Amino acid sequence: MSAPAAEPPFRLDRAGVRSAFDRASASYDDAAVLQARVRRELLDRLQPMALEPAIALDLGAGTGRGALSLKRLYPSATVVALDIAPGMLREARHNSRVFRRFERVCGDAFRLPLKDGCVDLVFSNLMLQWCDELEVAIGEIRRVLKPGGFLTFSTLGPDTLRELRAAWSAVDSASHVNAFLDMHDIGDALTRAGFAEPVLDVERVELTYPDVLALVRDLKAIGAHNVTSARLKGLTGRGKWRAMTEAYEAFRRDGRLPASYEVVHGAAWGAQARPAFPSAGGEVLIAPVGIRRRPRS
Repeated sequence: MSAPAAEPPFRLDRAGVRSAFDRASASYDDAAVLQARVRRELLDRLQPMALEPAIALDLGAGTGRGALSLKRLYPSATVVALDIAPGMLREARHNSRVFRRFERVCGDAFRLPLKDGCVDLVFSNLMLQWCDELEVAIGEIRRVLKPGGFLTFSTLGPDTLRELRAAWSAVDSASHVNAFLDMHDIGDALTRAGFAEPVLDVERVELTYPDVLALVRDLKAIGAHNVTSARLKGLTGRGKWRAMTEAYEAFRRDGRLPASYEVVHGAAWGAQARPAFPSAGGEVLIAPVGIRRRPRS
């Protein structure tokens, strides 16, 4: 008898994640400064590898900026932009150009609507931190990736938004900031899933703001506000908000408030000899090359 699965260290409201990104779709690109920076870094790391994917998946594609860049990098590839939020994919339509067209698919990283072993390259920029059951998401990526295919991704580590977390902890013990997994836990999950030669490294990025309200507005604009199941429901009282902002002031330097991000970059190969994870039961799985085909009447 197998041991019961361990509870994740934090629990996200999955419906809340979808809803938050759906609402943020129209404002996302204007506020996604960190996401754009990290996306460029991921693409720069792909450049010297001389990959020739027939099918590339942008997992957690958002408004499709990454999918468009992948299509530029691999013009002969079928590029699939997959996201959990329909609103993001509606915005992505504007980035799918006549000569840089990519496909748009709505789906959950926990149950990818793709067939086993159908993807040559999985590209995922700052999405995996929204998967509290990381083993499930990694297993699904492993399932759809061809043997010898390549995974490149970025996610966030536990020092992310440490100033905001510390400021709230001075007020109460409630969950106000999403939690993030350590790089070593991510590496272990890749190894257990059967990926070969996983490589991970960390980059420290600091954004600055004139005040806490500007930071919170940016987080809301990209759909990245608190969606933990244990979060307090309803509006935060003025007294708590004032106490939190006063605590945050301890971090002010040169007239600005910092917001720290621990960006984890990772890459791995789909192993040749390991069996793929089983398909999720009851799901309809599709091959990316068939997305545009219509059944004959």
